[in-house]
Amino acid sequence: MSAAQQTLPVIPYPQEVVYGKGILTLSNKATIGYNNPQLAGMAELLKMGLGNGQSLLLQVIKSQQAPENGISLQLISDPTLQEEGYRLVVSSNGILISGNTAAGVFYGTQTLLQMMTPDKKLQALSIKDEPRFSYRGMMLDVARHFQPVSYVKQLLDQLAMLKINRFHWHLTEDQGWRIEIKKYPKLTEKGAWRNGTIVGHHPGTGNTNERYGGFYTQEEVKEVVQYAAARFITVIPEIEMPGHSGAAIAAYPWLSCFPNEATIVPHHPSLQTMREAGKQVQESWGVYEDVYVPSEQTFQFLQDVIDEIIPLFPSPYIHIGGDECPKESWKRSEFCQQLIKEKGLKDEHGLQSYFISRMEQYINSKGKKIIGWDEILEGGLAPNATVMSWRGENGGIEAAQQHHDVIMTPTSNCYFDYSQTKNEDSLVIGGFLPLEQVYGYEPVPEALSDKPEAKYVLGTQANVWTEYIPNNRKLEYMLYPRLAALAEVAWTEKKAKNWHRFQSQIPSFLQRLDKAGIHYSKAFYELSAEIKPIPSGAGVVWHLDSKQPDANIVVTTPSGSKKIYTTPVPINATGKWVASLEQRGKILSTIKQDFELHKAVGKTVAVHPLPARKYSGNNGANGLVNGASSNNGLISAEWLGWEGKDMEATIDLGEVQTINQVVLHTMEAQGSWIYRPAEISISTSNDGVQYQKVTMVKGDAIPGGNDLRKVVLGTLGTEARFVKIYVKHFGIIPTGMPGAGHSAWIFVDEIAVY
Repeated sequence: MSAAQQTLPVIPYPQEVVYGKGILTLSNKATIGYNNPQLAGMAELLKMGLGNGQSLLLQVIKSQQAPENGISLQLISDPTLQEEGYRLVVSSNGILISGNTAAGVFYGTQTLLQMMTPDKKLQALSIKDEPRFSYRGMMLDVARHFQPVSYVKQLLDQLAMLKINRFHWHLTEDQGWRIEIKKYPKLTEKGAWRNGTIVGHHPGTGNTNERYGGFYTQEEVKEVVQYAAARFITVIPEIEMPGHSGAAIAAYPWLSCFPNEATIVPHHPSLQTMREAGKQVQESWGVYEDVYVPSEQTFQFLQDVIDEIIPLFPSPYIHIGGDECPKESWKRSEFCQQLIKEKGLKDEHGLQSYFISRMEQYINSKGKKIIGWDEILEGGLAPNATVMSWRGENGGIEAAQQHHDVIMTPTSNCYFDYSQTKNEDSLVIGGFLPLEQVYGYEPVPEALSDKPEAKYVLGTQANVWTEYIPNNRKLEYMLYPRLAALAEVAWTEKKAKNWHRFQSQIPSFLQRLDKAGIHYSKAFYELSAEIKPIPSGAGVVWHLDSKQPDANIVVTTPSGSKKIYTTPVPINATGKWVASLEQRGKILSTIKQDFELHKAVGKTVAVHPLPARKYSGNNGANGLVNGASSNNGLISAEWLGWEGKDMEATIDLGEVQTINQVVLHTMEAQGSWIYRPAEISISTSNDGVQYQKVTMVKGDAIPGGNDLRKVVLGTLGTEARFVKIYVKHFGIIPTGMPGAGHSAWIFVDEIAVY
């Protein structure tokens, strides 16, 4: 292989690689030298990494001279390198890693560790590398499900390998308070524990009825922060306010607008387990009305908490949450309404802005800055706040245009609690985020790309919410290899990114994870499927693919016949179709898909407005008429979703036909903010211009409950070529339900015409 064709097994990929001539073989006789005391710790870490990964037992020495045939770590002054940049040079005489800062040299060592081969031979080369973004982060929610210190350290090792330099630690929630605050011991005595946890997807099919929880002592926090700092990772604590505060309120009810009201439990039989009266730590997921009352007593409490947090975290930032704050308690609180009048605030959104600004002012006075989720824009942005944009990119764009720093972390590309395969068989929150979609993310939105405000985009972050991640094996499964993809998005310049090259690196990356005992998702190798219409409108074909080498895809039809897949398969029969990935007699992966042929399958369909990007179905609008229906709840990629919008789909059957019945597949999952439509109507036309309404169903005629459902729209017996389906969304989510006050989603899958 020529030098021009070579690909380093390094993620994230370096900005510049130039290959030379010659080979260096490292042996146990080699040494690791360093020219500055700042590099002593990382020299020891490099020694440890080479020993664990390559069985190389090298000696560390302080030396101004590069050791012969060894590794030299050097702090230099190079005006052509950024603060975190480095140079790595391999020659037949040894390895030189240099940078202007200890962080830069450290990242060079991480590149070297990934480059090492089993035979300990390295080709001569020269690397110049530096990050595109200064903020390269990962958020871990330990409030829903707790991770011990020992595992947090293991995770930090992996973040360091991928050159991720921010660990956002989500420490407080409705379901648990996870950090010791000595002035308020009940936060961990009561707030860190819940009496049970729902079983299954929200709202649950049952409850464990087992006490669950845990917390970090302040000494343990110091230990984690020190461990991270040695790997040039800044730990950013998140203390949620004013919403998502149920655990603190359970510990100290006077933090609530209504301290004498018992905790509201979602209306579902499996959740009626909070047997004690008064305030309790929530056992279910979702968003709850009980929020901090913006009283002086509450502000004093939060200031006291911040006073104990600040000495533990050298980070310049404190994350204060600010997301999903229900306003119902504030609306019915006489105190809050009076405060709105006294402060001259417009409404409850203004009260949230007042709350955030009060806390920002205090945190700023302690020499720290705040980060908040993009809801802190509501009612006016606090003066010095950094915005973490999660509900798409609009919040980040708005903040940057106001000259505020921004961290981009939209659900569409950065939420690793979403499914990574269309055939996910483990419990996840919903949504679909495959590896390629993560890798394809561009953190600087198009609206800012050619504007001076682009400089306010500090970087990007992966978010791991753990409602459905109860242990570290599931956490690793959800993280990898997607975290590697986002690490390259954050580090590597756009011009140096290459999806095909990245794909070729995945096998070696997964081998490293195997060696480290990390349980990752194998979705990269598994079968993938896509249903596409035949251009003539004569139906659909099943496209199948796998990157597993030396394996065949075998397709089994509903009649039981089998054949090896070579080209897309026309779907010509109703029933269960099965595709199996087989290698040397072993089935590696299987996809089962029920197809039902009807008059609209594969026909032209137009939908308005377009669905949300993260719920855009299997091949877009074509997924509404592809003969395949969702049979796996939210996990299925068949769903198209709209938030707070009505939907209209028009199907062209190609010719005038008798239409006897239309069946719409929809969903209700209130815990995920998805509600049955308020109304569904059908209109037909022969010319696509003049339409006549033929039937309508009101929402109250659609059975309720959290379920998939088929809505049969009449016995029509009409002649038409065009069928128009109008679906009206539910409206605003009512008080007392998860997402109260937000617009409901409508989900639509197959539209079957008979």
